[in-house]
Amino acid sequence: MKNLKKIIRKFPKAKILVLGDLILDEYIWGRVERISPEAPVPVVWAKKRSYVLGGAANVASNIKSLGAGACLCGVVGMDKNAEVLLSELKKQGVSSRGIILIKKRHTTVKTRIIAGHQQVVRLDWEHTEPLPQGINARLYEFVKNNINKFDALIIEDYGKGTINPWLAKKVIDLARENERIITVDPKEEHFQYYAGTTCITPNRREAESAIRNLKIQDTTNSLRINTDRLLNNKDLMRAGRELLKYLNLDSLLITLGEEGMRLFERARGGLAVSIPTQAQEVFDVSGAGDTVIAAFTLSLACGAGKLEAAHIANFAAGIVVSKIGTAVISKKELLERLPKS
Repeated sequence: MKNLKKIIRKFPKAKILVLGDLILDEYIWGRVERISPEAPVPVVWAKKRSYVLGGAANVASNIKSLGAGACLCGVVGMDKNAEVLLSELKKQGVSSRGIILIKKRHTTVKTRIIAGHQQVVRLDWEHTEPLPQGINARLYEFVKNNINKFDALIIEDYGKGTINPWLAKKVIDLARENERIITVDPKEEHFQYYAGTTCITPNRREAESAIRNLKIQDTTNSLRINTDRLLNNKDLMRAGRELLKYLNLDSLLITLGEEGMRLFERARGGLAVSIPTQAQEVFDVSGAGDTVIAAFTLSLACGAGKLEAAHIANFAAGIVVSKIGTAVISKKELLERLPKS
């Protein structure tokens, strides 16, 4: 624990570049007292509206809240929601130098209507079409011109059109050439984009979908991995090992909700380590994956081994799921959550 605390105290020295889908999370808070006479749905008496950074922006927000430097690279529309998102970034001290404004494209917004502590409905406004090649080239040029200013690159793929095979390969090759840490929160259909990275951090559902999509089998034991159902722990261990090998990853960190995490490392021959959850109570898992990849990458950038980084990320996740809505955690909260010994 002393070593984990030393690593966390180094966070302010790190600088992380985050490339990916920028999202603005809008929350409308209220309460329900009756059912609508027009349809069998609750009538929410709205009391307030708030905004939180989501997607890649939430990852950068978590990095900044944990005390490190963060810069975002991605796209937004030329609309009011972009103004809100950029204003929130400025308030939090996250650099928006790599953000490109595009005409005729929505800034991605997820509107959640909350009654008491219960989410009633979510509305999504977004464009998911791939970006024009000219915009891809501009994003790549920003990464190319700035990669040496950062300790690590995080790719945050929410499937909103920012990340594509060309851009992913170019920035991954660039980061590897410059010996930078590369971590990815992958969209399940896009796992093949991220071969050769330092780590990818899917949840259980995303890992299961990737196994199906890539048609990976357990070649070591000549057993078919049963992907016709949710993977049990034994299947998941084999699937993780095969995914690690198939994509030539340094490591793979699968988040499993109340079951904690599984870390697979190439340096350990694909051996899986189970990390029990540190969550004391769970109110909302929104954005928990963003917190995990932020804390994990920061830890690696500050000299942690992958297992140490995974333990720090696990403690961070245990804090953030106890908060309502997309949230961030601070370095102080993280240090206080670690056991004293």
